[in-house]
Amino acid sequence: MNLLENLQWRYATKKMTGEKIPQETIDYILEAIRLSPSSSGLQPYEILVITNQELKEKIRPIAFDQSQVTDASHVLVFAAWDKYTEQRINDVFARSNAERGLPDSATDAYRTRLISMTTTQTPEQNFAHTAKQSAIALSVAMIAAAEQKVDATPMEGFNAAELDKLLGLTEKGLKSTAILPLGYRDEANDWLAKLKKVRTPNELLYTHLN
Repeated sequence: MNLLENLQWRYATKKMTGEKIPQETIDYILEAIRLSPSSSGLQPYEILVITNQELKEKIRPIAFDQSQVTDASHVLVFAAWDKYTEQRINDVFARSNAERGLPDSATDAYRTRLISMTTTQTPEQNFAHTAKQSAIALSVAMIAAAEQKVDATPMEGFNAAELDKLLGLTEKGLKSTAILPLGYRDEANDWLAKLKKVRTPNELLYTHLN
């Protein structure tokens, strides 16, 4: 199937079967996330990959009792950096330069400008930006899942403060931005499964400036 067919196939699955996703399929989706684009290549987020059923049971009430959390094979939690720091940015560039065989000084000018720009902003401004970067990775995850015929339900409806506490994210300088259950649709019990996919028509979505 091509990309448009995959996107037509996917939907925000409301009921999942609990069937386990093969490890090679999960690895494919995770690698797609790792290859996601991000501003300045910083990828200012981490992803928690949760299969522990007891932990999923604890997350479910935090996610307003959405059953996909416990019926999914895997639950991904996207957590963005709470703020940019000189150390975080330096670490990314040091790793990148080392992998490319470049001297650490090769990116000094750009790195210095980036540090100056981000560290003079408020933590709130920083997080608004890192959260957007995690959203890009979330989108790539959903597309990769659809390609693998894995259902994925993006969730922003959850108590972020409670989830951060449960998962120990605050201590790591992270804030949760999205939950993504991955699994297989239970068509017999999912009211949304048979409904037509509806999206904004072209004439309302696009403005062409020629």
